[in-house]
Amino acid sequence: PSGLGFRPDGTLLVVSTEARQVLAYDGDRFTVVADLAGLAPAPLGDMVVDGTGRAYVGSQARECGVVIRIDADNSATVVAADLDFPNGMVLTPDGATLIVAESTGRRLTAFTVDDSGLSGRRVFADALEGPPDGLALDVEGGVWTAMTLAYRFDRIVEGGTVTDRVETGGRVAIACALGGPENKTLFLLSSTDAYPERLRGTKLSRVDKLTVEVAGTGPLDREAHHH
Repeated sequence: PSGLGFRPDGTLLVVSTEARQVLAYDGDRFTVVADLAGLAPAPLGDMVVDGTGRAYVGSQARECGVVIRIDADNSATVVAADLDFPNGMVLTPDGATLIVAESTGRRLTAFTVDDSGLSGRRVFADALEGPPDGLALDVEGGVWTAMTLAYRFDRIVEGGTVTDRVETGGRVAIACALGGPENKTLFLLSSTDAYPERLRGTKLSRVDKLTVEVAGTGPLDREAHHH
């Protein structure tokens, strides 16, 4: 499994990387939502799901990677191509912009989102000091970026300026997420290797957390907020 995301009805979508499928989990069993083998040039990676239940899934070719959109009726369309290993993705709260990490390209790329697909491709940040992996977006437009082999997490704003940095002590930075009380908890997933097959049978990956000043864009945890 790789990318995860919830549809509005609470269904959990799960990316099955090697099978090149997106599965739905209802709390009891898995069903195939979309088989992307005919569209994906390489195993699948990360995914982001919008407020209407549309999912965007990356296919991780080192060059000529694609992003595939799965609509509410589970039909699938390639909406972006010629990406250098598309990895983590985030959507702005208004649903109008998608930012994708191109790992081998060492850049963050932004697209304008509309009903016909993705357009207006532009560089959000390039010449990064490591391959970017997972992303998390905050309310001021900062993108927390897992900088895998640079062994850190950077908060990057449009144009490429790094405003904040968390070192991992030599651990590989894999993915990050914002949540918790007031959406100000940054969860940091790190491991001892960037290649999943080399981690088989190990238990050396871990999640750390810290509190940040700028909240994430997700829905507030009303319970925590209330108290």
